Amino acid sequence: MQDIDSLLTQLREHRPAAWDHLPDFALYMDQVLNYMDRQVIRFDEADGLTSAMVNNYTKSGLVPRAKGKKYDRDHLAYLTVICVLKHVMSTKDMDFLIREELQGERGIPDGYAAFCDSLDSALCTVAEEVALRGETGVPLEDSAFRFALLSYAAGVASNRYVALLRAQREAEQSEETKKTKKEND
Repeated sequence: MQDIDSLLTQLREHRPAAWDHLPDFALYMDQVLNYMDRQVIRFDEADGLTSAMVNNYTKSGLVPRAKGKKYDRDHLAYLTVICVLKHVMSTKDMDFLIREELQGERGIPDGYAAFCDSLDSALCTVAEEVALRGETGVPLEDSAFRFALLSYAAGVASNRYVALLRAQREAEQSEETKKTKKEND
């Protein structure tokens, strides 16, 4: 059960750095990759961020372009969010949510703080259930099944919320277009 204890420790203690604790100086790519290894919970080496991934995220517009060859705390915030969300949602939905949270009205520092708060809450909730299952002796296969099903259910909810948010934004854009057209007539 040492692996479960390790999991509990990670779920209870491992959190991405808060905005004010992200480096306030620019980093080169190798420094970014090294830093990101400590930002999120990883299961193995294959789960890490690579320079090719960062370049692909930049090319697709998920991450702003580097300033020269250097990355700042904005980039670290984007990459942290991506490293978490890439496990549970499509790139299209991830892009949409990042634009809403980090590029919306809140701005990057507040959007990143909201992300960190939500992640903290989710990790604490899961840690509580992991601990309870360990205390009551629930078999590993039952626990694995339970968490897979929770992941499925949360994914269904997330997909629905993203769809509703998209529809809301499209309706707002449509209203704005109508208003602009009416003003120009």
